Amino acid sequence: MTPAGAAATAVQQAVGTATPAVGEPAPDFELVNQYGEPVRLYEFGGRNVVLVFFPFAFSGICTGELCEIRDNLALFEDSGATVLGISVDSKFAQRAYAEKEGYSFDLLADFWPHGAVAEQYGVFDPESGMARRGTFIIDAEGIVRFVLVNPRGRARDFAEYRAALAGLAGN
Repeated sequence: MTPAGAAATAVQQAVGTATPAVGEPAPDFELVNQYGEPVRLYEFGGRNVVLVFFPFAFSGICTGELCEIRDNLALFEDSGATVLGISVDSKFAQRAYAEKEGYSFDLLADFWPHGAVAEQYGVFDPESGMARRGTFIIDAEGIVRFVLVNPRGRARDFAEYRAALAGLAGN
């Protein structure tokens, strides 16, 4: 097991929930984006999707991670992947955050019921009321192909996105 995989397992054990495993169908959901428009995962059928759960809009590590995605969005697009950022913030906070940072990808509000989608994906922390840093790459058939859950306070390594997206091309 890689160090990232070991860390993900440790987080899952600490939270007591299970994330969808690689090879399993991704749980479907519908949330509103920063404009209040409904976004449903299964409507992306035939397209790869990268779900990026993050704790809160406007926080330091989250901003750094999402700005790195923003600045390298072509990497995702070249892999035929749509990026969806998800946090427990309201659509209003998501919109202000996206406008301030220039994010052109959707930020989804897992606001109410609070953290329900993060809980479905095993990344909701009920003690703090936030989503953990979880990344799920889902292929065009709706199957989970990559899972990474980082412990609190540790940013994701962008190199892992590159490797996982390169792996999609081989599927």
